[in-house]
Amino acid sequence: MSLKNSYTTSDYLEWDSMLNLIRKLYRDGNTRMSLLLACGAFFGLRISDLLNLTWEQLLNNSTLIIIEKKTKKRRIIKINSQLQGHIKDCHNKLGITDISEPCFLSQKKTIYTIQRINILFKEIKKKYNLKIEHFSTHSMRKTFGRQIVKMAGENSEFALIKLSELFNHSDTMTTRRYLGLRKEELLETYDLLSF
Repeated sequence: MSLKNSYTTSDYLEWDSMLNLIRKLYRDGNTRMSLLLACGAFFGLRISDLLNLTWEQLLNNSTLIIIEKKTKKRRIIKINSQLQGHIKDCHNKLGITDISEPCFLSQKKTIYTIQRINILFKEIKKKYNLKIEHFSTHSMRKTFGRQIVKMAGENSEFALIKLSELFNHSDTMTTRRYLGLRKEELLETYDLLSF
């Protein structure tokens, strides 16, 4: 729960910064957070769906099928081959023997709570000096969306249509607002003026 009149919107991380962070966390032994950020950035899922993933779902599969917790809709996700390699590396590094085990267990062997993940993300932001104002669990999903739009280039409108469907938004305007694109477009208006 947020405080009254507080700003709770999360920001996205630049794609290269996200990839560097994933690599640094892995290198520094924070394997589960490395995997969480990787899955979040490559799948575009909400944190509630990410936290329920098991090793069995991620290992040796090219697709992931889930029922989204919030919308109750079925979603099929293609697992990028490079991400599959990272998943296997994390699995091996953690020494997982039971593949039915959830991927994101705390030291107490319970699934992390969203609140705990947000606390860890604040610590990660500080430790790795991330250039992002509001870094939270939703940042992964926004990073995913922003990268899809950026990679689409001239076809960004088509990418927004696809993202709108993936995110279960009612229209592309909602997706624009969600990704912060609408705000950027409006602020660019001021750049049209000269002095």
